[in-house]
Amino acid sequence: MTLTATRAGTTGSTSPTGRQLWLRVRWFLLSAVLLLLVGLLAAGLGSPGQYPPLDPRSPDRDGARAVVHLLEKQGLTTRTVDTEDALADALAEPGSTVVLPEPDLLTTTQLRRLAQIRRGSDSRLVLISPEAAALAAFTPGITLATTANGIPKSAGSAGVPADCPLPEATLAGHAELGGLLYRPGADDIGCYPRLGAYPLVRHTDPGSRELVVLGSGRLLTNERLDEDGNAALGLSLLGSRHQLVWYLPDYAAAARSGDGTAAGPQRTLTDYIPEGWTWAGLQLALAALLAAFWRGRRLGPVVTENLPVVVRATETTEGRARLYRRAKARGRAADALRQAARHRLAPALGVPLTAGEPDPTALCAAVADRLGRPATEVHALLYGTPPTDDAALVRFTDDLDALERQVRQP
Repeated sequence: MTLTATRAGTTGSTSPTGRQLWLRVRWFLLSAVLLLLVGLLAAGLGSPGQYPPLDPRSPDRDGARAVVHLLEKQGLTTRTVDTEDALADALAEPGSTVVLPEPDLLTTTQLRRLAQIRRGSDSRLVLISPEAAALAAFTPGITLATTANGIPKSAGSAGVPADCPLPEATLAGHAELGGLLYRPGADDIGCYPRLGAYPLVRHTDPGSRELVVLGSGRLLTNERLDEDGNAALGLSLLGSRHQLVWYLPDYAAAARSGDGTAAGPQRTLTDYIPEGWTWAGLQLALAALLAAFWRGRRLGPVVTENLPVVVRATETTEGRARLYRRAKARGRAADALRQAARHRLAPALGVPLTAGEPDPTALCAAVADRLGRPATEVHALLYGTPPTDDAALVRFTDDLDALERQVRQP
């Protein structure tokens, strides 16, 4: 029996080994990892905060997580809403405090629509840092005190007493506010007066519907909450009702006009990538292409080899046997021996082969008739279960060889 194989020394597959692949790509992988680490470090150091200012979820210096946490520890129910419909429902609920930070980030149409909602009885709406558009929509009588009115741009209320009958401000005493407002008349209460204006104004409508305007939300931030009477004032203003609702819209998506058209261009992920990083990425991509061209496989001349060569059958058989033994594939080895024996016994006994295999019943009956042994014993030897260990495999091989010799004896 002759088999063909590849000549030693000129064999094998041309595919590189795992070690060769590692040696080829290790420097590229190291460079990619270093580049990724540098990018993550630069993004972590230079990227803006995850939350906007006065976000009740934010632990940053300009966030409002501390004041909300203190209110929750006192048993106040707090929640956030992010849609205009949810905000409208919150405004209509009686006995609730609704906080609207930086309302002028919304469109004029949205502000007017929200201002027309009839708020629930015994409710309080807190506007933080409103500009002229928000004040005109919610409280037309309250206006900003600007530099045109002779108010310094940096005017605030640090160190100024409350000097007003508002219980929350009287209890807090000195507090840190900013952004001065003019109140229209005697029905409105202005606190922390300075230069004829007020950084805190309370307006009351029939039904105990209060509107509190804060010129600045500085006193509510995590950084300044423990200064002066900021904590007392913030907790009193936001915790006077049984629940607190904080409006947190997606301003980028919500800034649309009444007919649904966008009020301005929407920012995408690429808008947040600095221009220098874009050029650096293009240079790195070009360098990667040049490196790939430099290290790429180049086809050389065709090498002729004297193939095939003749290998003795015993070498192939022994090699396959060693592989079976190393893999402990006793079942595969037994199946191979049984199949070879069946193919040799069938022609000797006149049993035809169907689709390359003899009929098991006919073959076992023919062997049993020849040897005078039970057909079940012959079937167990030719079609039985695989050996469980090496000793059983050796015994099985001897029994199969003896069976074949006995059948071939005249």
